[in-house]
Amino acid sequence: MPVRRVVVGHNQQGKSVVISDGIAPSIRTNPARPGHISNDLWKTGELPYPLHPVHEDPTLGPRQIHPPKGGTIIRIAEIAPETDEIKNMSPDKAQEVFKNMGNQGASTFGRGGRHPMMHRTQTIDYAICIEGEITMLLDEAEVELRAGDVLIQLGTNHAWSNRSSKVAKMLYVLIDGQFDDQMKQWFEGEEH
Repeated sequence: MPVRRVVVGHNQQGKSVVISDGIAPSIRTNPARPGHISNDLWKTGELPYPLHPVHEDPTLGPRQIHPPKGGTIIRIAEIAPETDEIKNMSPDKAQEVFKNMGNQGASTFGRGGRHPMMHRTQTIDYAICIEGEITMLLDEAEVELRAGDVLIQLGTNHAWSNRSSKVAKMLYVLIDGQFDDQMKQWFEGEEH
């Protein structure tokens, strides 16, 4: 899933320039979830983000499902059609999938989640379906998205399920969030 990523910034004289132009280097697969590919395009570790002439590539290093505390991630993911292996996954295997994505303990499957990929994040996510169709499962509802649809996710327990016969391509912008006191009470004891 190569994605061209162009990063623009400034040179030492303060002129706007192209810093890099090429294939985004952070393509990740998950052996515990065949057919799932993600590509982090950029991430920030704080807001406001400090702008300066030289930027290291923040997408290199260990995989993280969440943005850093106070930060953001922009990611494109391809989600393969759901297989019987995923539908029949055990809670322990679901935990392994999330561990391989850089988030030990994120799975809520086996703790009330109704699908093996159910998880809860303390994030605001802007999810845009670029290609195909995908279903977001919630605790008691589901929403089908098609190319061009946008979903705003506000810290919910959710899973993405591709029930079609074609790969779905999603663009996500994840923004660090924090549960208020009421939500903390609801989810006390869950790892995030």
